[in-house]
Amino acid sequence: MAEGSNGRRRFSDKWGKHELDVLAVLSSAFPQWLTSRQIAQRVKAYADSYGELADQAAKAAFAKQFQRDRAKLAAMGIAIESRQPEYSSKSEGQDFASYRLQLGDEPRIRLRFRPEDLPVLAAANYLARSMSMSSMPAPTQPAHASRTAPRVPQTPIPGLGLDSIAPGLGTQHIPENLVREVDSRRFAATVAVDGEHINVAYTDSDDLAMFVLEHPNSSVVSPPEAVAAYHRRLNAATRFELADDSANPMSAKVHAHSIESGEPDEDEEPQNAKTHKKNAFQTGSEVDRRLRLMLFLSAHLGEEYSLPELAERFIGSPKNDDEMKKYVNTIHKDINTLTTVSDDGEMAGSQFFDIDWSLLDAEGIVSATNSLGLERLAGISPQYMSMLTASVNYLAHAQLLPEDQREQARDLYARLVKYVAPGETPWLSLTGYELEPRCFDAVKRAIKDHALLNMEYRDGSGRVMRRLVAPSKIYVDEGVYYAAMWTDVEQYAPDDLKALVRKDMTLNKETGEPRIWQVLRIARIEEASIVAPTKPLDIPKVSVSDLRKWIIDTATPAVFITDQPHLDFIKTLADADVEPCGEGEKVHLFVQSDSWFVAFCIAHARHIVAVAPETLRTMMIARAERELSLSDQVIETEQEQ
Repeated sequence: MAEGSNGRRRFSDKWGKHELDVLAVLSSAFPQWLTSRQIAQRVKAYADSYGELADQAAKAAFAKQFQRDRAKLAAMGIAIESRQPEYSSKSEGQDFASYRLQLGDEPRIRLRFRPEDLPVLAAANYLARSMSMSSMPAPTQPAHASRTAPRVPQTPIPGLGLDSIAPGLGTQHIPENLVREVDSRRFAATVAVDGEHINVAYTDSDDLAMFVLEHPNSSVVSPPEAVAAYHRRLNAATRFELADDSANPMSAKVHAHSIESGEPDEDEEPQNAKTHKKNAFQTGSEVDRRLRLMLFLSAHLGEEYSLPELAERFIGSPKNDDEMKKYVNTIHKDINTLTTVSDDGEMAGSQFFDIDWSLLDAEGIVSATNSLGLERLAGISPQYMSMLTASVNYLAHAQLLPEDQREQARDLYARLVKYVAPGETPWLSLTGYELEPRCFDAVKRAIKDHALLNMEYRDGSGRVMRRLVAPSKIYVDEGVYYAAMWTDVEQYAPDDLKALVRKDMTLNKETGEPRIWQVLRIARIEEASIVAPTKPLDIPKVSVSDLRKWIIDTATPAVFITDQPHLDFIKTLADADVEPCGEGEKVHLFVQSDSWFVAFCIAHARHIVAVAPETLRTMMIARAERELSLSDQVIETEQEQ
């Protein structure tokens, strides 16, 4: 037993290899159970530090380290089950629990993925593992957790299982937009929408409340902390006072930004978004890489792989020949590690593989057999398959991936959904990304290609119209996608489409100019096709703030007052005027959708004390009281059952 300078027992951890030793010892003994004493004796790193577990101090130290190692393997998708009580300091004289590797308890799904699937698969894996909720039922009495603790831990079901049949997954680049959006939503809740449960990832309780209020007939199901936070906002909204709507001419204005345009606006401030460069849960740890390599070889026993091929799949594409040599040497070292169990290099009877060494030495080709039953770990569990399938489907319909990858996601979903039982695919949503206008991509491509758009859309009265326009910008206002269309395009239109050019010369009362701009909700566009202009377009440069003036002449002026200044949610309100007011701020804005403003104020009721006009205040109080009443009815129904 090794002793540290402070007299405590020191655990010998050489390159983290003891975790592989634990796995090898348990897999070689399967299906037998091993006691803690047997594990401590057979794993060399444990034996060096804890000996025969002859006293309570050795038992406690071993138990602590073993549970850390067990959790590490579980997070990689390798579960160790136990029977009998776990060790406790109060269980003096009592032996430890027995442990066994969990192999073959449920069928694993194995698929052949195409190389073009990997970018989408990696993105879906990132999303699926970031969602805390799974399709498994929640425990009846969950342990208490901090209300502020993130609720999106990586699920332990299994990431490695997917790696075992999709090598190279960990080296794929995850789109920065997806990483940013997923990482910003650190919490998850289950929301009931029209009788169906949706797993929703959200940023904070205001964000979740906004999601629920924008989906009629929905309610927060779990966790209890999220339910309570939602009710606090509803109760606060019932106490809204009527705000003074007088304006201070010295107020500051919130800048409006486009999310898609040909050129940046001159008056738009640069986004201070951090650059995210993440790969799909690839930590760089030697142990993690060896575990992925181990499961891959287990899933493909007898097949032959060159060292450079394995190096590229499990480390990444090298920049030059020297780096390739380095990667190949690393993989060769990993192969050596996976064929021995002891730290001192002695061959043991429980090595993971039998390797054709002559083939490896002569041609650099790896061919493995005898994986101690670990091939049963390879593949995807049915539970994780359902979450992965839902993630692929979500990415196919959300503005988080490039269009080519979204098309690939639709194709991949059609193949994955065959392996999921009907009704077992969970619904997923990231707040703010649950809806996607049908013709968003066509408008986006027209802007990018500086092209015209032949669109069929419904006007405010519901009539179907057709018009040839030049899209200039896309922006989000009140949670809705808008596109700014330049209509003075007759000189750029092909002869057969000139009849579709409609230039409205009536004056906009806000701008005093002819209506040569049409600002349209993209959701109203039913069909759209891209048309090449007869000569390069020369679209006037107009800021989003100026473009919004083409629609706010029909909007409702509204006001709300906060209890403190500089709140982040105010920065999301395009062109709002903000002035100091008491201890907080008074915010003036034009509202296109009354229902959106009602939801917005209730969702942020924790910091809003007064609103105007009175008509909207009355709607907010009525909506909050109705939501509270519905929640009470649900609770009463559950108690009766």
